[in-house]
Amino acid sequence: MRSIWKGSLVFGLVNVPVAVYSATEDHDIRFHQVHEKDGGRIRYQRTCEICGEVVAFGDIAKSYEADDGRTAIITDEDLKSLPTSSEREIDLLSFVPSDQIDPVLYDASYLLEPASKSAKAYVLLRETLAENDRVAIVHFALRQKTRLAALRVRGDVLVIQTLRWPDEVREASFKSLETPVALSAAEKQMAALLVDSYADDFHPDQHEDSYREELQQMIDAKLEGEEAFPEQESSDGEDAEVLDLLAALQRSVQRNADKDAGKAAPSKTAKATAEEDAEDGSDARDATAKKPAARRSAARKPAAKADPEKAKAPTRARSTTTTTPTKASKTA
Repeated sequence: MRSIWKGSLVFGLVNVPVAVYSATEDHDIRFHQVHEKDGGRIRYQRTCEICGEVVAFGDIAKSYEADDGRTAIITDEDLKSLPTSSEREIDLLSFVPSDQIDPVLYDASYLLEPASKSAKAYVLLRETLAENDRVAIVHFALRQKTRLAALRVRGDVLVIQTLRWPDEVREASFKSLETPVALSAAEKQMAALLVDSYADDFHPDQHEDSYREELQQMIDAKLEGEEAFPEQESSDGEDAEVLDLLAALQRSVQRNADKDAGKAAPSKTAKATAEEDAEDGSDARDATAKKPAARRSAARKPAAKADPEKAKAPTRARSTTTTTPTKASKTA
C-alpha cells in the first residue's frame, strides 16, 4: 500500500506521527465503452467550446458561476493557498460514546500507521480508546478539504472514518408514514420469532458479492461464445404474493425452523407460540387470519404417490386460498 497523507495526530500535548492509507478498495469489474457495431473503443476529448481546441488535462482549471452569471476561475494554486490545505495535523477535539454517532454520517475509512521510530504514543492512544470504549472526534485536511472524522480502534490499528457534515444528511419525511398503522399482538409476537430465527453473529467473510461473480461468469461465457444463464420457466408457488401479513410471518418462521432442522420434522416452537398467542390475547380477526395459512400448508404438502400426468398440471390450491382477503388482511 502507498500512503495518501502524512502528518501528526495531536492528542493534547502529545504528537503522534502517522501515515494515512485507504482502508478499502474497489473490486468492481470495469468495462470499456465501445461501438456496438464493430467493437471499436470510444475515446473522449476535452474540447474548448470557444476556440474548439483540444485541451490537455494539465491546462484545465475549475470555474464557479454565480447566480448573476459572473464566473471565477479557480486554479490548483488557489486551492493550495487555503490555510487548511497546508495543515498536516489531525486535531483531536473530543471523546464521545460510539453509539452517539449516527451510522448514516460515516463516509470513507482510512488506516493510520505510526510513522515514527517509536510507536509508544500510538499504542497508548489506541489502548486508551479501546479500554474506555470511546471514539475520538477529529478535524483534519485531506485532498484540500477540511474533514470531520471519527477516530476508533480496529484490531491493532487506529482507523479514521470521515463523517458527513450535518447539513449533508437529508431529512426523511414520507406521507405514507403519516397514517397510523395498527399492529396486533400476534403480528408483533410472530415478527419477534422471525427475528430470533435469523439471529446470528456478524461474519463478513461468509458474505460474497454474488452480482460480481455472476457478471464474471457471464463474461467468461461470452469469451467462449457460450450462454451463461439459459432462461428458465418461472413457477408460482412458494414465492407467490401473500396477502395476509400474519400468515406470511408464520410461514417465514416455519421455513427457517425447517431449515435449521435439516428439513426434518417441523419445529413445534413456532406453531405452539402462535396457538398460545391466539388463545391468550389475539382477537377474532387474528385467529381468522391464521386459517388461510393452514389451508395453504395443507395444499402445499405433496401426495405420497403423485400421478405423473396430473403432476404436469400447475397447482393453484394456494392461490385459491390466499386471494380471498379477510378483514385482517385488508388491515395489514
